[in-house]
Amino acid sequence: MTFAVFMAFLCLGVASAIPSLDSSLDSEWQEWKRKHEKIYSPDEERGKRMVWEKNMKIIKMHNAEYDEGKHSFSMGMNSFGDLTDEEFKEMIARPRIPYPRRGKRIQKRMVGGVPKSVDWRKEGYVTPVQHQGRCNSCWAFSVAGAIEGQMFRKTGKLVPLSVQNLVDCVKPQGCSSGSTNYALQYVKDNGGLEAEKTYQYEAKEGPCRYHPERSAARITDYVILPRNEEALMNAVATIGPISADIDAAHLSFRFYREGVYYEPTCSTVRVNHSVLVVGYGVEANGTKYWLLKNSHGTNWGLNGYMKLIKDRKNHCGIASFAMYPTV
Repeated sequence: MTFAVFMAFLCLGVASAIPSLDSSLDSEWQEWKRKHEKIYSPDEERGKRMVWEKNMKIIKMHNAEYDEGKHSFSMGMNSFGDLTDEEFKEMIARPRIPYPRRGKRIQKRMVGGVPKSVDWRKEGYVTPVQHQGRCNSCWAFSVAGAIEGQMFRKTGKLVPLSVQNLVDCVKPQGCSSGSTNYALQYVKDNGGLEAEKTYQYEAKEGPCRYHPERSAARITDYVILPRNEEALMNAVATIGPISADIDAAHLSFRFYREGVYYEPTCSTVRVNHSVLVVGYGVEANGTKYWLLKNSHGTNWGLNGYMKLIKDRKNHCGIASFAMYPTV
């Protein structure tokens, strides 16, 4: 065998080892890049396409099983399609910072008749969904949303509050970590929080530029709920939107589209993502759910919202770290 022939065989072997792209997905790939404004260098395009194809095939397989009645929710491709599981988990994962001792704790379960369903969006308590981008600021969106709801309850005016104010000023937090209770403690201790219009979101950390004289909302304290769904239900029904943490480190969560979310591998203690519980309800088939506002934009889930299964042993830790501000 000549050297030239040997090199030809070698190159053929290397080429065959590289997975081929699915040409039947070409148009979907191009449309997805256009929709989500994805631009890659020639060196990274193939790798991103391979990750996207793998995710797309998982989504289509799940939805085929959904159509057969094997799942309670469907999945859909979104802006996270070119991320591996590791990249997505790195984007949302954060160390939980222990509760400060100063927050009020409700020790006993609240009781009383509450409605079968609640949706605070219909009552004007909830601002539009935003996208946190690559900044791990879900904790700040959750806290801002809870304060917005309580300020509306008090004043009758819904004012979007500054998430960037929290990202820049609550230390040590920012885009790499975060804790809802520390954020609430910051707002209490520092005279309030600015409005979004005076301190706009940038999806990155910066120096603290908070001006107390521009504060648009103040809180007197915050309440930490017992770790059970009964207490959470009572709070949502009688107080308004509640800040909560969940385990979101699953491909099924990343590509959730509609239906009632249930993930068998969800943890009740290893929470890594903050959301706003804006209500709860019951599907026509009797399945109970929590209505969650997310911070992944309106192209995720139900226009930015999720229905998470309710009264199923604190699924995904929805009641493990729930709290709300008092104003």
